[in-house]
Amino acid sequence: MSNFLQPTILLLKDGTDTAQGKQHLIGNINACSFVVDTIRTTLGPRGMDKLINTGRYSTVSNDGATILDLLDIVHPAARTLVDIAKSQDAEVGDGTTTVVILAYELLKQAKKYIEDDVHPKIIIKSYRQAAQLCLKRIDEIAVKIDTTDKDKSLEMLEKCAGTALNSKLIASYKEFFSKIVVKAVTNLDQELLDLDLIGIKKVSGGAMQDSLFIDGVAFKKTFSYAGFEQQPKKFIKPKIALLNVELELKSEKTGAEVRIEDPQEYQSIIDAEWDIIYKKLDTIVKAGANVVLSRLAIGDLATQYFADRDVFCAGRVPEEDLNRLSKATGKQIQSTVSKLTHEMLGECDLMEEKQMGKERYNILSGFPHKSTSTIILRGGAEQFLNEMERSLHDSIMIVKRAIKNNTIVAGGGAIEMELSRYLIEHAKKIFGKEQILIEAFAKALEITPKQLAENAGFDAMAILNKLRKEHADPNPDKMWIGVDIDNEDVCDTFKTFVWEPSLIKRNAINAATEAACLILSVDQTVKNPNSSEEQNKQIQQQKQMLRPTRGARF
Repeated sequence: MSNFLQPTILLLKDGTDTAQGKQHLIGNINACSFVVDTIRTTLGPRGMDKLINTGRYSTVSNDGATILDLLDIVHPAARTLVDIAKSQDAEVGDGTTTVVILAYELLKQAKKYIEDDVHPKIIIKSYRQAAQLCLKRIDEIAVKIDTTDKDKSLEMLEKCAGTALNSKLIASYKEFFSKIVVKAVTNLDQELLDLDLIGIKKVSGGAMQDSLFIDGVAFKKTFSYAGFEQQPKKFIKPKIALLNVELELKSEKTGAEVRIEDPQEYQSIIDAEWDIIYKKLDTIVKAGANVVLSRLAIGDLATQYFADRDVFCAGRVPEEDLNRLSKATGKQIQSTVSKLTHEMLGECDLMEEKQMGKERYNILSGFPHKSTSTIILRGGAEQFLNEMERSLHDSIMIVKRAIKNNTIVAGGGAIEMELSRYLIEHAKKIFGKEQILIEAFAKALEITPKQLAENAGFDAMAILNKLRKEHADPNPDKMWIGVDIDNEDVCDTFKTFVWEPSLIKRNAINAATEAACLILSVDQTVKNPNSSEEQNKQIQQQKQMLRPTRGARF
């Protein structure tokens, strides 16, 4: 038989980069390690912060999702860790660093078995089985809080809020801020718990403890004209008009044309414009409004008109603040004033303008519907205020989840050690490769207490050995033993009030397992940068063809 040369078959375009096989999978795991090494030191009460400079802005943060997003990671596998951090932040609000570290530790444990030619699908199956066992165990041991007792319920929420703030820049004032956070969340409609109704404003200057909780709505003084200073700045029981109406004289658009026979008619056109604006202003005042707030501009004529009649006005009020006012007053924002009546006006107990640092704030409080509140943060640098806002957001999310899901577990690595012990006990009853893989999952869970101890400067191995010894004791009182950050030892973290909603741990284990399984299931990556470049070039050519040339006639 004659031998024929096999023809070369090109399936992919020139320049396409492909990677596959065991080494590719290990490379993906190694890429994730560089991401995790960046944020692992931020975990826990003694975690460090990261300063990220993006050229124009600098950000100081220890929030995992924020750091990973600012790093702008492009590696496809490593991007998975960014996505799970964002999902944890959106769903629960806290535990973003924990979920990323746990996901990588699961990959790290799987790496040695992949090198020994264990099929990734067996690892994935075992990991998912272990995750389900963990979720079942959390449900069994989680402590339910009696929500019928209001005092105990508030105490539980404050402890959960304080635990979320333990690792933040404002940890030294966690008792002060946890009370503010709980007040803000409990003020909301308990069925909806819409966090958009909690306003957070930042005012530079002052100390952290100068921060304020306002049972109502506050917004920074808007742009104003000269007549504004003649208006009253304090009202008791004011009537509030919420508008989406422009109250100023507007010149006609360029190119408008009006044909008149008699020059005297020109004055009637000018008078008509003034009549329109005055009619609007008269209607507002006759309706009985003391405070006029509009999303659109209020001009100098209207400002002076209101000042002469002791009415306060503010134009270009931020939309989110106007919506919160609508919710608090129970009145709709009006898009016309032609039929404005007294019944359409909202009311509150007090409206006043206060000086805060170099800013002036309009504060409205004492609404009939307690459904919104505002937190005004004080502090030094802008980066510090931004981190305070991120910290409070995490704490607010935790309190919301604690209200929705009133079961808690102890933090400080206690729940992870208990789950690790439980999985090891379960693995002894299983035959085959699943046994060692479930044990690998159990070992990965130990990363949380280990990292907490390392970040606090403790001997991590000594602390971990103590925790293993305590959790090996069948006594149920030893179930909540975790890392004692204050005394470089172990302690019952449930008794020291290091509490977290069980939902955090459930979501973290679920998300970390899914991320690890996703990366383990990928055995080939195809990258073709030329395809995207050519696609962009075609789009630009199409736009160029559709754009008319200068001087063209149609």
